[in-house]
Amino acid sequence: MSQLILASASPRRLALLKQIGVDCRVVPADICEEALADETPTAYTQRLAYEKAGAVRAQCNQACVVLAADTTVSIQGDILGKPLHQQDAMQMLLRLSGQTHQVVTAVAVMSPVATDLLCVTTEVTFADLSEKVCADYWRTGEPQDKAGGYAIQGLGALFVKHIHGSYSNVVGLPLYETAELLNKHGIPIWQLEISSY
Repeated sequence: MSQLILASASPRRLALLKQIGVDCRVVPADICEEALADETPTAYTQRLAYEKAGAVRAQCNQACVVLAADTTVSIQGDILGKPLHQQDAMQMLLRLSGQTHQVVTAVAVMSPVATDLLCVTTEVTFADLSEKVCADYWRTGEPQDKAGGYAIQGLGALFVKHIHGSYSNVVGLPLYETAELLNKHGIPIWQLEISSY
């Protein structure tokens, strides 16, 4: 059985894989994540996932399978990355306030015999947010390493009126689609240690 390597330092992606019983080793990819000129959010996200997978695949043994993913928050075609400071986060959150935005996750799986790349988009609609709420949220520390400046699986869940599409995609990994790719590459799911009752 091939070993799965997760080319990501994201604790959320690791937790999502464990949730569906997938065992893996973590080897973060070190690539430049700057968007290219005129690159769409989807093209940007797909490129990063593919480059992450390729960078880690080049380091590992021939039998391994590499999974990489990248998640982008976008609104009106603009990419909202991780906030650099409080003002940056405030601008992002106030722009998302009362609006519907897109969360795009690209997943790349590379094995010795094939490479697969897919992209999943979820629409997320925010409630109206005040400047005070955004500032209070920043002080929790949660927005600082999150694309778009919020975490749907954390305190930021209070901002979300509704979503259309995959919830796990917004967290960072669309589980249904990822499981299908892993199955195609011979990586089992549901490998859980079930204790007796």
